[in-house]
Amino acid sequence: MSTPMRHLLMAVCLLGLSSSASATLPPIRLAMIEGMSGPFANAGEAVQRNVQLAIEVVNARGGVRLKDGRHPLELSVFDNKQTIDESLIALRQVADRQIPFVLQGNSSAVAAGLIDALNKHNERSPDNRLLFLNYSAVDPVLTNEKCSYWHFRFDANADMRMQALTDVIEGDSRASKVYLIGQDYSFGHQVATAARSQLAAKRPDIRIVGDEFHPIGKIKDFAPYAAKIRASGADTVITGNWGNDLTLLVKAARESGLNLKFYTFYGNGLGAPAAIGDAGVGRVRAVAEWHPNVGGAASDAFYQSFGRRFPKPQDDYVHLRMRVMIEMLASAIERAGSTEAASVAKALEGARFSNGFHDATMRASDHQLIQPLYVSVMQKQGADGVRFDNEGSGYGFKTERYLLPAATAQPSTCTMTRH
Repeated sequence: MSTPMRHLLMAVCLLGLSSSASATLPPIRLAMIEGMSGPFANAGEAVQRNVQLAIEVVNARGGVRLKDGRHPLELSVFDNKQTIDESLIALRQVADRQIPFVLQGNSSAVAAGLIDALNKHNERSPDNRLLFLNYSAVDPVLTNEKCSYWHFRFDANADMRMQALTDVIEGDSRASKVYLIGQDYSFGHQVATAARSQLAAKRPDIRIVGDEFHPIGKIKDFAPYAAKIRASGADTVITGNWGNDLTLLVKAARESGLNLKFYTFYGNGLGAPAAIGDAGVGRVRAVAEWHPNVGGAASDAFYQSFGRRFPKPQDDYVHLRMRVMIEMLASAIERAGSTEAASVAKALEGARFSNGFHDATMRASDHQLIQPLYVSVMQKQGADGVRFDNEGSGYGFKTERYLLPAATAQPSTCTMTRH
């Protein structure tokens, strides 16, 4: 056998040994604590799809590089039934299993409870500290008064989202009477507070003709609320409702024949576009860090890759922020050379993300991700700028206002102890 051939075979054998060793390295474990049953199960399932695909993308390129080789990411899901008590039970299980990274988002009340418990756990157990990655809990208090070194938020907070929506309302000359309706917990109240404050500053001529809170996840028929909105004479509704509480609200509005505009945080998925139908064209707006019709080859490729992995129309609720979160975590672990919570937290502070169509920075002072925001308006698929619909509904969203990262940032009152 020639010398070059022996060298080639040796290289192939070494590569095989390296790949085999890498494949047997223990996974880096992530725990998702989320409502996977009950009235908001569809929202939890949507999160799991997005997180799982983001993990698969990292694993497809070999995993996360540490000194001993590449480790795959592995997700475990804990059903918290959308309650704080069940979330705290799950957190204890996560700590017992020594899973270093906790993911949660669908409920700011749950997130606040987890932050408190995680702070105490990390103080008691410095050899088994946990890091909390928040993808959707947007109460501003979480990166202000309740900010923690162990908590990072990858979604725009409620004040940031409301700022984007009220920027659009400011230029809407037809908006004169606004009805506020939201879920009766910390997040819903913060949305109403932000709306009142920002409207007063930007459009003092607008009247607030209703300010309604309803039990979260318990209303099956929103027709009585639609009747109140009609009686108020409102021409505009602002809501932070999510999951079925949003879908059932907009369905009731459609069935009541309400001819008004909806400014929403989450009106672009989980059944809402199909529920409101033609009545929402040009009238329903949503705010997010991205939407499928942003445009450009990189954005289209991201969206279409999700569709290939989850082809069912009802599964088509795509969040860029979950991909950003997993990618930034993987990069931070590599920079830290460790999965130890304090080391990874330090690596995340000030970290940047860029993928060709989205740029974001993790603000070190309060662990709030600063990123662009889009306000988009519902249109029929095929209309100008609406190539893709949502959930097979025949309706998609078109960019109406784009805010650069610097324009979305809000001041923070956070003072945290670093470790």
